Amino acid sequence: MFRSKLKTILLSVSVTILAASLISFPQESVEASIRGLNMWWKIVFPSLLPFFIVSEMMIGFGVVKFIGVLLEPFMRPLFKVPGVGGFVLAMGMASGFPAGAKFTARLRQEGQLTQIEAERLVSFTNSSNPLFIFGAVSVGFFHNPNLGILLALAHYFGNISVGIIMRFYGNESPDKMAEKRKGFKIKAALSTLHQTRLKDNRPIGKLLGDAVNSSIQTLLMVGGFIIIFSVLNKLLYHLHITAALGKFMEIVLTFLSFPEKLSIPLISGLFEITLGSDLTSHVGAATLLQQAVIVSFILAFSGFSVQAQVASILAQTDIRFKPFFIARIIHGILASFFAILLWKPIYVHFNNIEQPTNALPVGWFFEEGSWTNNFYHKMMEIGPLITICSLFLYILILITRLKKS
Repeated sequence: MFRSKLKTILLSVSVTILAASLISFPQESVEASIRGLNMWWKIVFPSLLPFFIVSEMMIGFGVVKFIGVLLEPFMRPLFKVPGVGGFVLAMGMASGFPAGAKFTARLRQEGQLTQIEAERLVSFTNSSNPLFIFGAVSVGFFHNPNLGILLALAHYFGNISVGIIMRFYGNESPDKMAEKRKGFKIKAALSTLHQTRLKDNRPIGKLLGDAVNSSIQTLLMVGGFIIIFSVLNKLLYHLHITAALGKFMEIVLTFLSFPEKLSIPLISGLFEITLGSDLTSHVGAATLLQQAVIVSFILAFSGFSVQAQVASILAQTDIRFKPFFIARIIHGILASFFAILLWKPIYVHFNNIEQPTNALPVGWFFEEGSWTNNFYHKMMEIGPLITICSLFLYILILITRLKKS
């Protein structure tokens, strides 16, 4: 009872301080809010919406269960999750945060995952997408396309390692159905595909409308979290809370022989990955390797902004948030370790090796002006138009359904 009352007081005081801070720093709050809004409607919304809609339709048509049966012999022994986890892993890596959580929660609601399996799966399927790592971080912040290769490898190797570690999480009785599904059985997969489609007898138009409706609702929630944490990060800086936390972080960094000036970027990155990565790239006192290690940790930890998005999605199910949070800490440590481990064989070797005059450099695929850089900037231009059109479509669907009801 006492803990419950204490929690109520702490939450009340915290939200009151936040409201007072918004009034005290109105200009800074608006600027931070606009920054978060720009990130959401230019990049996050248009890049995630197609993945969300297509995934919802794939679930409805039975394609996900089809993939699950085929990948069962691979996912079960390695990660101790059903084959459908392979779909979540692939979509999570391609589309980025918080896609892995959304797809995991959706499959849990469908009954395709147990609670423990869902908690294992969500712990290693939320990752940053390649476009953000190469386009925003390596090119946009560091102006060094080749650094993206190191950051991506460290990030995804760390993620896979977390999945292998989390296979030992939780105790549950053996899945008898999984034992029967052992082996690569294309006939069983096709039968599952057909039966799932028949079971979900929604017309294509209804299925598409539901997919758009669900996807946009999720992305609106994501946008709200991005904006509020962008403002919160700014307010913490002006209230000197970031500097106070930075003093503690300086002790940790000094112990690791890292420059103390990395403390503020690291603290900022714990709240929001974009700001933390950007600030890290401007610390001249740090070597590029030290910057890469810090950014790898920030990308892997995901920031409290992304974690809050995930927590909100998981709250719709019985999937617990605690395993996900612990996995983010493990992922941060492992990603930083892989950044150090791969520094010489990947970054140093490929940047110092002499190329024949008629050969393209190893990083040619990600050079300035390459498709990744151009695509990122093109997304910044057309992203708002995609977002506005999608929201207009969402409103039309809502109005149509309200008239029918």
